[in-house]
Amino acid sequence: MATAPSSEATDVWLPIPPAQIDGLPDAFTYHFWDGEEEFPADPARCGFYVVPYMKGPVVAVRPLADMPRLRVVQTLTAGIDHVAPAVPRLPAGTLLCNARGVHDASTAELALTLTLAALRQVPTFVRAQDAEEWRPGLYEALADKSVLIVGYGAIGSAVEERLVPFEVADVLRVARTTRDAARGPVHAFTRLPELLPRADVVILCTPLTEETQGLAGAGFLSRMKDGALLVNVARGGVVDTKSLLPELESGRLRAALDVTDPEPLPPGHPLWSAPGTLITPHVGGPSSAFLPRAKRLLRDQLNRWAAGEPLEHTVAVAG
Repeated sequence: MATAPSSEATDVWLPIPPAQIDGLPDAFTYHFWDGEEEFPADPARCGFYVVPYMKGPVVAVRPLADMPRLRVVQTLTAGIDHVAPAVPRLPAGTLLCNARGVHDASTAELALTLTLAALRQVPTFVRAQDAEEWRPGLYEALADKSVLIVGYGAIGSAVEERLVPFEVADVLRVARTTRDAARGPVHAFTRLPELLPRADVVILCTPLTEETQGLAGAGFLSRMKDGALLVNVARGGVVDTKSLLPELESGRLRAALDVTDPEPLPPGHPLWSAPGTLITPHVGGPSSAFLPRAKRLLRDQLNRWAAGEPLEHTVAVAG
């Protein structure tokens, strides 16, 4: 069961104005805080804290030290790497919940967009349009390609659902544990060395953890087939940038990256000019699909908390 809110900690901090979220329970006092310098109320009364979205780890954890009665930390991201280091310092029993399901549609859509744009060389056409040049030719299709999804959770599954209509030859699935999914077997990370050489496109969807930090390093990349495309809609740290750059500069691999390490990518960084590389500025989640799904998540979670029911998507408990 979820720990019921105490009478001394009934404040809820939201990064979305509460008047914009229909169906919130009346049991709480709501405060809008989206990372501004001034806190909206006394943090000591906060029992349910929703982390500001896309404001970085410093903002995310800033009020936590002043929240001794905190019971729930809710992110609006699927990944929790920006707040996970603070969990050991939270009051014992505090739940950390992620936003599983909120970003599935948007991130999967971008994964498909990046894959198609890179294969069909859309950036080349954009540059040609700027130069008023007509560049016909024979370009690659997604059809008949083998795709490896690394991190087959909710987002990875949503990616596959969008790949199927494009007549891909095969979809390979990898996650932390082996299981049978609706569309086929999910293999463990230990199978990557044998699966990577089979894939024309490798799509990274995995959370950033100690296990996945630098997962796509020299060994991983060397096992990818010549000409393969690496698509990263996970976290920049899942890819070892120093190992990726030589593969791109040689032309052996291509990449479509929504996230990078470092991030944001600074001017002059060699990734900007690496051959065969398409970069978007971490826009997998923030789209028009985000806000309605985030509001539904917060409404549902807060109604569960008010009723003393188990919260969804609990990924850690402070101890």
